Amino acid sequence: MEMVTISGFRLAQNQEGESFVVLQLMGDIELVQSSQTGRFYATSKRTSITSTFSPEIAETLVGRKIPGSIKRIPTEEYTYQI
Repeated sequence: MEMVTISGFRLAQNQEGESFVVLQLMGDIELVQSSQTGRFYATSKRTSITSTFSPEIAETLVGRKIPGSIKRIPTEEYTYQI
């Protein structure tokens, strides 16, 4: 089973100025071959996700592994109206 790790968190603000916690996630280590040198290097995919946790709770979650994976999925361009 694939796992992601909560690697950190940060505080962000919504349009009303209210603070919320954003969790930073890191996927499994991958070995990738450089297109320029041909040598391999280790990397991992990273992303972030909003949460309803307090900063105190988020701090206790750092290092926890949860089931899942991080994938880049190509999509068609779209527009949206605010």
